[in-house]
Amino acid sequence: MTEQEGLLDELDDILARQDIGRRADALRRITDLFVAVSGRYSDEQIGLFDDVMSRLVAEIDTSARATFGRRLADHPDAPPNVMRTLALDDEIRVAEPVLLHSDRLDDTTLVESAKTKSQSHLLAISRRQNLAEAVTDVLVQRGNSEVALSTAQNVTAKFSDFGYATLVDRSREDDGLALSVWSRAEIPRQHVLALFERASEAVRAKLEAADPRRAGLIRSLVVDASDKIQTEVRNTVAGYADKRAAIEALHAAGDLDPARLAAFARDRLFDEAAIALSIMSSLPTGLIERAIVSERPEQILILAKAIGLPWEAAREILLLKGQSAGRPPLDVDACAATFARLQPATAKQALNFYRLRERAAASAAP
Repeated sequence: MTEQEGLLDELDDILARQDIGRRADALRRITDLFVAVSGRYSDEQIGLFDDVMSRLVAEIDTSARATFGRRLADHPDAPPNVMRTLALDDEIRVAEPVLLHSDRLDDTTLVESAKTKSQSHLLAISRRQNLAEAVTDVLVQRGNSEVALSTAQNVTAKFSDFGYATLVDRSREDDGLALSVWSRAEIPRQHVLALFERASEAVRAKLEAADPRRAGLIRSLVVDASDKIQTEVRNTVAGYADKRAAIEALHAAGDLDPARLAAFARDRLFDEAAIALSIMSSLPTGLIERAIVSERPEQILILAKAIGLPWEAAREILLLKGQSAGRPPLDVDACAATFARLQPATAKQALNFYRLRERAAASAAP
């Protein structure tokens, strides 16, 4: 550490002289020292480098900052504070290599950058490995079409329910984004349903061509599709048959009640909530699934009133569809008012109509 100590002795003199060239040279020499022994420093020593580098990097030009960032971006023990400073630099050529590669950035820094910096910064973040939900939430909400597509194509990124709902909404105006969202293996089924429901016929054809394994699911979502097709498709989903068997057992035991249904919806258990509501309303699960993911709340309100669900349970089912950045928030108060005005006899008439329509469709199916 002798050379480092000599550089530290020079530091006050370098800063006092306000000589940008000397500061850049000092930073280069200190970086050389750090890189040469990277991986063998103690936390205390890294902290010392962090302090020195942070003092110098603030006083050098853009080109020198960019060079510095590129040298340290892929070092797993790079000083964290100076890496944060670089990641939040307004100049993308400074921030980009750090945003792309540095493991020293925490989610708080990434979220701050995504919320406040340029679209180029967001694009760099979207290409990082293992993005957390808090980060992708901001990227898909604030990012332009290129950022949204890049984020959707990042196979290591994780998405919240809000993130998926936002991507689905944005996919209506972007065929490429729709295909990328559709291709994500882990996308929850309710968002697959919503994506297809809102897609144009041309996009539906592309979705089917992109993943033939989901062809049955696509066909099942056509308005006049038979529940037989829908049932066959659902039974190919891992664990679905077990979920249905468990809920049917609850029903047989008399334990499937509004509170249990509301709990499924509150816990974001889409399949369980749809199966439970299907059983309680004596309607095909496909109709229930489409009603849940629909942007219009009326059908859920009618079903809930018809089978005697309290408002609290109806509210949880409405909220199950998820909120996105591109859609106005659900007007819960307006829905509550509609639910209160809706007469049980009227709701039951509508429910009987739904049942008759579904039976007719099933009879007409080949």
